[in-house]
Amino acid sequence: MSIVILLLIAIIVLFGVRNIRMQFITRPVFSFFKKVLPPLSSTEKEAMEAGDVWWEGELFRGKPNWNTLHGFGKPTLTAEEQDFIDNQVQTALTMIDDFDIVHNRKDLPPELWQYFKEEGFFALIIPKKYGGREFSAYANSTIVAKIATRSVSAAVTVMVPNSLGPGELLTHYGTQEQKDRWLPSLAVGKDIPCFALTGPEAGSDAGAIPDVGIVCRREFEGEETLGLSLTWNKRYITLAPVATVLGLAFQMRDPDGLLGDVKNLGITCALIPTDHEGVEIGRRHNPLMMAFMNGTTSGNDVFIPLDWIIGGPQFAGKGWRMLVECLSAGRGISLPALATASGHVATKTTTAYSYVRQQFGMPIGNFEGVQEAMARIIANTYQLEAARRLTTQGIDLKVKPSVVTAIAKYHMTELGRDVLEDAMDIQSGKGIQLGPKNYLGHAFMANPISITVEGANILTRSLMIFGQGATRCHPYVLAEMEAAGMEDETSALDRFDSLLLGHMGYAIGNALRSFGNALTGSRFASAPVSGPTQQYYRDMTRISSSLAIMTDLSMLIMGGDLKRKEMISARMGDVLSQLYLASATLKLFEDNGRQQDDLPAVHYAMTERLHLAAKALDDAIRNFPSKIAAVLLRVLIFPLGNHFNAPSDKAAVDVCKGMLKPGPARNRITFLCGEFDGDTSGIAEVENAFLAKYAAKDVYKKLKKAQRSGHLKAKLPMLELFDVALDKDIITEAEHKQLVEADALRLAAINVNDFDKL
Repeated sequence: MSIVILLLIAIIVLFGVRNIRMQFITRPVFSFFKKVLPPLSSTEKEAMEAGDVWWEGELFRGKPNWNTLHGFGKPTLTAEEQDFIDNQVQTALTMIDDFDIVHNRKDLPPELWQYFKEEGFFALIIPKKYGGREFSAYANSTIVAKIATRSVSAAVTVMVPNSLGPGELLTHYGTQEQKDRWLPSLAVGKDIPCFALTGPEAGSDAGAIPDVGIVCRREFEGEETLGLSLTWNKRYITLAPVATVLGLAFQMRDPDGLLGDVKNLGITCALIPTDHEGVEIGRRHNPLMMAFMNGTTSGNDVFIPLDWIIGGPQFAGKGWRMLVECLSAGRGISLPALATASGHVATKTTTAYSYVRQQFGMPIGNFEGVQEAMARIIANTYQLEAARRLTTQGIDLKVKPSVVTAIAKYHMTELGRDVLEDAMDIQSGKGIQLGPKNYLGHAFMANPISITVEGANILTRSLMIFGQGATRCHPYVLAEMEAAGMEDETSALDRFDSLLLGHMGYAIGNALRSFGNALTGSRFASAPVSGPTQQYYRDMTRISSSLAIMTDLSMLIMGGDLKRKEMISARMGDVLSQLYLASATLKLFEDNGRQQDDLPAVHYAMTERLHLAAKALDDAIRNFPSKIAAVLLRVLIFPLGNHFNAPSDKAAVDVCKGMLKPGPARNRITFLCGEFDGDTSGIAEVENAFLAKYAAKDVYKKLKKAQRSGHLKAKLPMLELFDVALDKDIITEAEHKQLVEADALRLAAINVNDFDKL
């Protein structure tokens, strides 16, 4: 006992007496920290400083405040936004024939281009005082997604001017003169923008842009002007073939010191009319047969005045930060909207098709093999809609959550791919035969575009999500890095000492919480609700604590090598991502008023999220470079093993059971598939067949009963079966007519297009 008391006194003295603590703990740890500190490039530093930490910060720190999540409120549309969707968007949908756009025109029809311009589809984010719509991120996302249910090419055409590009950059950073000059003409479609960032040598590594602008003096409009000589070569630039104004990112240099002592000012953005002398708009690309405009642009020794820099000369060299902040918003709106639209279409059409398509005498939706894939479609669509709402809500709260939008971009586009693949598997021939009746093919073909653009998914997952999240979201690391970079060592040590104590308490708390929750099944963790979703909150708190302690140990042991351990980094990023997606799912359930018919999809989605988060933790521990640390992590995180299993077969059946019939739950996750008279996309065709056959379900039961009793033959062609049943007075004339009409719709829905020639 006396030894324990002496040990406690020693610990208290060691940590409680400042001079002793500074000498034996703070100074050695500070030296070690500076040694293992990962080196940051200037672009990494700017990316780290750009944007804001939002809900992901709570998830990362080990003890999320769930009341904060619920306190964000419910995303809603204003009356003006809803009116635009009910009228202008619905009108636009009636003008879209995607098969004609992709296979015949290779472009939008002129009347659709004109309608988009006149009605402000290209001005969703432009302030009203400049003639724009000034809609919310949620409205922007909803508009793009609704258009995407009918045409990816049309949706991309709308989304690009409202995403990363001149409109957004000017709104946030432009000089008043630039705003007055460009925003009104962009708002009415008089000018069409594009933004040139990617080139042959710079894709995901946008910081490696080789395009250059050299500060120099030349004659411009009759006067000697200080400006830039620009040389660039860009590709994959959406809307470039039709653009009238070009946003350009380049490295700005001042070798002659005309602006000061700094020779390399860094990445800069400028706005250039495409009819300016020397600007070359090249030939079109063919992005997987989609018809949206995409191509190249180049220029050699093109002179522009410094005033054409977005934000003016004072924003020289600040382009990377501008891009990161604007890109973080765009990545959370546009591409996730396309993915969510894929989910809505896949769910609406696959549930309908599975009900009307028969094999072996019954709807294919009754086969468990089909239900396994269909359950994934439905649950993933619920997940996509939930993530779309939460992410756009963050943007509408005027935060710039760069980590959250990286999560949304990567995981939502991957989920979009998953739902399309499952839908294609179930609908098979209906999905692979292209034609006006095919509502899956073009989205399936276009999906890899979303996967690769605005930061390739592989690098987003392995470098960005955890790479930024570990530092940005951690309550101490970024401040400790700043302390390590202070020139005054005494001040740096003082600052580091105060942070170190807090960091140690934080780490110990997370370790104890992770271990305690693992032993007790999280039964004593807090949750903001009771009922069927309560345990999910508790389990997420456990996983959050586990991620936090694993992050601290990873940084301590691997230091600067952590960012080169991309597979481990990616797995820990997956944990954070799954927690974010799960948060969105729970919030949507609350926002929808805790609808009981949503619970099967919620249970399936939450079980999958927790399973994937725990699997990522397990895999990271298994591959941890320090075996001693791996053993410690396993004891703290999975002392009784990993029992977070994937969804059960019963859960899959339950999800499908409620969706193979019309109802509010199905409507809530398919509402983006706007319905209108004269819809020729094929979506309305299969939906009408579904509704007609479901309405006749009681009549079909009569036929089945008669077949089982022997009054009707078991195998007869449908129309013959109906006629025989009528002759035998098993059904009435009205019921016969209902069956014939429903079967005609069924045949139309399952049939595919054929052509004389291609």
